[in-house]
Amino acid sequence: MTVAVIGAGMSGLSTTHFLAEQGAEVRTFEASDEPGGIVRSTTVEGHVLERGPQRLRLSKPVESLVETLDLRDELRFGDDDQPLFAYDDGQLRRMPLSVRDAITTDLLSWRGKARVLLEPLTGGAKPNETVEAYLTRKFGHEVATRFAGPLYSGLYGTDADDMYVEYSLGKALDRFGVEGSLLVFMLKKLLQGTETPPIVSFEDGLQTLPEAMYAAHEESIDLETPVTGVERDGEDYLVHTEDGTERAETVVFTTPAPTTAALLEDVDSEAAETVSQFAYNPIGVVHLRSDFDGTGHGFHIIDDGFKTDGSTWNHSMLGRDGVFTSYVGSGDSEFLDADPAVIGRRAAEEFETVTGAAATVLDAAVLRPGMPAYDRSWAALDELSLPDGIEICASFMSRAGIVGRIDGGKRTAATIAEE
Repeated sequence: MTVAVIGAGMSGLSTTHFLAEQGAEVRTFEASDEPGGIVRSTTVEGHVLERGPQRLRLSKPVESLVETLDLRDELRFGDDDQPLFAYDDGQLRRMPLSVRDAITTDLLSWRGKARVLLEPLTGGAKPNETVEAYLTRKFGHEVATRFAGPLYSGLYGTDADDMYVEYSLGKALDRFGVEGSLLVFMLKKLLQGTETPPIVSFEDGLQTLPEAMYAAHEESIDLETPVTGVERDGEDYLVHTEDGTERAETVVFTTPAPTTAALLEDVDSEAAETVSQFAYNPIGVVHLRSDFDGTGHGFHIIDDGFKTDGSTWNHSMLGRDGVFTSYVGSGDSEFLDADPAVIGRRAAEEFETVTGAAATVLDAAVLRPGMPAYDRSWAALDELSLPDGIEICASFMSRAGIVGRIDGGKRTAATIAEE
């Protein structure tokens, strides 16, 4: 079987890796001169910075790749035993991510905490229910608006009231096997003593992983080779690049929705139209240098009036001395069109407001198209039908994040092998 994979981000690299394990003949095309997609590591003034994800969990799929690619000695372990904060009403307050914090946090009132105990009496998600409505019905208004909602929707830069459960949070619940009560599920896990995989990165940054995957399959991956078109030819497909044409029985799209839609146009215009509806939120990523000595994983912003959505404290969590990463302006295209110096300065000013510590800008960049919004436009997913021989393995179809993309690549390879 010959398979063409479009894109060498984590989805494309994972698909390539697992297809190769299945014995398929794979040709992978990447427009950029580097593998990894949004997983990008750089060094500025001696500091390792991540322009995409800041860390990952050493889950079984990741650990398996680490062993296969002989990366164990390059792992950098983070500190799990640290709080996450919410900036609310002018103060940093602990988010209730542990039993102790759930009892002691001043982010929620005692009435709000008590309301959580009624959650086992509520039912599962309803059709077309938004994440905000679902969380409010399950845990009460206070938890939904001050904790669970901002924590979840802040990952994607989308208001919880604009996200349908079935296309966003519901996928995570299905993945963990949560069918009824969330609270009962979490208590069972607590009583079972289930261990959470540790936080990790690599000494030279997360891009170490995709670079190692690329090196392992370099002979079948063409960098700086954008695909210019895809068309059907009998039962096969022709994948066109400026360097020539590759014939394949199966084509796997791992690119963001706008790129996938454009390339699908000549194959299936209805599928292309459906994919084009999925919205993305561009996001600013600003790396700051500060002497702030707080201990924690970072904070989310709940207060209004801020461009900053949240901050990851690499200094504390991963031992990256003095480095803090702020996410700013998610979905605010007008703000993110400004000069990077303006974006960086705003992030530094707001970091000082929140922490009380001055910060200087090490790097400022804008990720485009950014994160899948998983908003109401995802209702179009029900209309998506792909022709035989076409697969999509991308974050907008399932689960974002490095672990999700590794899982997605493995599932896609298995599906193709079965066919």
